Amino acid sequence: MHEINRLAALPWRLRGVATVALSISLLGTAQAQKAPATIRLPPQDAERGLNGPQHNFDFLPPGETGNHYQSAGFFGQKLRPYLAGNPEALAHLDDYRRQKTIFLIDRLVAIGAFGLYGQQIFAHGEAVYFNDTQKAAIGVFATSVLATVLINRNTNTHLLRAVTAYNAGVAHIRGWQRLQPTTVGLGTAPTGHPLLALRWALR
Repeated sequence: MHEINRLAALPWRLRGVATVALSISLLGTAQAQKAPATIRLPPQDAERGLNGPQHNFDFLPPGETGNHYQSAGFFGQKLRPYLAGNPEALAHLDDYRRQKTIFLIDRLVAIGAFGLYGQQIFAHGEAVYFNDTQKAAIGVFATSVLATVLINRNTNTHLLRAVTAYNAGVAHIRGWQRLQPTTVGLGTAPTGHPLLALRWALR
């Protein structure tokens, strides 16, 4: 480990500056000790992308270790509290929730169309399998199946981007913390002037 010591002579009227610098250093140290960890996804979820499986994502919350993953929920709602304060990550999560909502509506339409088709089979006594109502129901069902493919194409990507944006924000914060001096001290030069000693530890 290399250490850089910088000493700067300050007149007494700038004692406040030294006090502020010391406060910043202590705050930076406290923040470093409580620095938020990244959100981690299991390998099979981290690799889900275009047209991937649509089951719920699992994740490890910040600061958690091991393999005790928890479900993010159907709409990713259990992930939202951890993304608070990161507008970009929340925007991607909102996109994910929108896609899942559209998916639910599409499924209801498909089920409704299938049910309507079945109801029409014996609606008029004899079994009928291709009347006008049934034709319409088949058309709606087929359209719904196609829509499902289009809806699900990018759904997973939105949640992956939300996690990526959060983790990038954490890395940015840690980068600034590394620029802060690790120690701040006050001393007196041979001339009697106060000295502000700043020390950085380079890793």
